[in-house]
Amino acid sequence: MSELALLILRIGFLLLLWFFIFAIVYALRSDLFGAPVRRLRTDGNGNPVPQPSLQVTAPAAPAAQAPAAPAHPVPSAGGSGPARNLVITSGVASGTSIPLDDDILTIGRSGDSTLVIVDEYTSTYHARLARSGEEWILTDLDSTNGTRLDGTRVTRPVQVPLFTPVTIGTTTFELRP
Repeated sequence: MSELALLILRIGFLLLLWFFIFAIVYALRSDLFGAPVRRLRTDGNGNPVPQPSLQVTAPAAPAAQAPAAPAHPVPSAGGSGPARNLVITSGVASGTSIPLDDDILTIGRSGDSTLVIVDEYTSTYHARLARSGEEWILTDLDSTNGTRLDGTRVTRPVQVPLFTPVTIGTTTFELRP
């Protein structure tokens, strides 16, 4: 084999090696840091514009706040009705309310989740909330750190009562009428 062919072969193998190294670094980066952060669009008054999914990545800007409501409000005696909103009670998007318009709500770090929670304790596909009649059923999707309903780890699909805290990663939310 000529020296020129040997040199070209060596350079080709070196380029192939670098290609694999960059591919591994890219895969590790996406595993460690998750999906890229997307900023929520606002309407000029600081209110988020509705989007197909809500990404929980940064705290809301401080604004004039009403007096704080109790952590677990008691429903009125006239019946509380079915859950119509998911309200984030703690975490980076505390105070955010999401209408429960769809029958299935997916939760995780993945950009195609309905509720995107970007923190190091949330799996890419973490949990699913599904409507069954007037009830909501919570299913953990074999997440690494688990899903907790009122402090108890969810190991099978369970019904989520109103005003009961659900914790995923560092975010806690409740279903409310």
